[in-house]
Amino acid sequence: MGLKGCEVQLDNPWNTYYAGQTVNGQVKFTFDSPKKVRGIIIRFLGEANTEWSEEKSVTTSEGKTENEVTQLKGHEEYFKIQYYLLGGKNSSETELPPGTHTYPFTCALPPNLPSSFEGEFGHVRYTIKVTLDRPWKFDQDMKMAFTVIAPVDLNLNPRVKEPFRLELEKSFCCFCCRSGPLAVITNIPQTGFVSGQVLPITCEVDNTSNVNLTAVKFELRKLVTFHTNQPRSEKRESKVIIANLSVGPVNGGESRTFTQQMEIPALPPTNLLNCGIIALDYDLHVECEVSGPHRNLTGKVPITLGTIPLAGVRPPTQFTDAPSAVQSEDPSLAPTQPVSPASPPGGDGVGGALGWNVADSTGGGSLYPNIPPPQFVETQYRAPTIAGRDDSEHTQMIGDGAFAPRYPTFQFNNATAPPANQ
Repeated sequence: MGLKGCEVQLDNPWNTYYAGQTVNGQVKFTFDSPKKVRGIIIRFLGEANTEWSEEKSVTTSEGKTENEVTQLKGHEEYFKIQYYLLGGKNSSETELPPGTHTYPFTCALPPNLPSSFEGEFGHVRYTIKVTLDRPWKFDQDMKMAFTVIAPVDLNLNPRVKEPFRLELEKSFCCFCCRSGPLAVITNIPQTGFVSGQVLPITCEVDNTSNVNLTAVKFELRKLVTFHTNQPRSEKRESKVIIANLSVGPVNGGESRTFTQQMEIPALPPTNLLNCGIIALDYDLHVECEVSGPHRNLTGKVPITLGTIPLAGVRPPTQFTDAPSAVQSEDPSLAPTQPVSPASPPGGDGVGGALGWNVADSTGGGSLYPNIPPPQFVETQYRAPTIAGRDDSEHTQMIGDGAFAPRYPTFQFNNATAPPANQ
């Protein structure tokens, strides 16, 4: 049989890194018999892909109508680093004895990478592929995915700290008589949040009309736009409901005020900076359902999802489901040296691609002293497989082949913005 097992171990327990950090780890091969190889190759790849098909009816030269299917694709490559852990392209054959063989590796991530993302029609994905280069035989490939996060500091955007007020109003006509207005006001204390935070909603309903308001429905939505560039440029939009709730009813002539909360699960940050083929936004969609043959009132509140919460919030309650040995650690604290062979150290002996300092970025230090490090939680939106366009039937997926990125997730007792003078 030869190869009995392959394991890729990273130096971060969540397999999660920030753009600009260095990934360190080791590959462990276990052989149950001698194995002849020319070398062992490791490849780090960051890319985005989009894909869907479009079908249309066409008329042939014989006058027949047929369905024509076009496969639309988009692709961006952010970085690709590849080198030999053992041997080389022109090396002679090496026989590896039975047992376990361990090979350390390292790779410096570029600082301008978009966050990992898995969607219905595309993804931003980072993978490690290890190849046993075998002379005169098919190469054996082993592949795994890991998460990269591009930090989004909400404190650098003053607009997301401000309260937002959405006013919806309508008067109804019935048998030529115009009623008083239905007014629905939705207030939220800020528009910038992080995963794990609670989004507080206050809804004031003043129904002076003669039409009953049956419900006010709130939906936190993920809005994704996918773009293709082969064989032509097209776009496709996707709206995913993340969370929802409903209040009401409020009959004609009544007034009521509702206070609700909506928890934000582990999600990628807004916008996917530096990705040109996938755009990501969030909003709070509000729909007021009314009785009778009248049109509902609708509106939306823009939501910005960051990775670094607004400073000044109350101390959060700590998560307790982290790996036991590193319960309070943040992946941005992971070692950043040495750098990969593609990014040699400078003359001062310091690695050429050190990760940004967590103390200045996620609230773990002097910049935001009351914001502790987050936990890194798997999103519910996962890829059933990480097999890519360049993988063959001989490529083995490490684990079950599925992949869900992890995102920084906080837990706060109070989700409102700090006072404006802070």
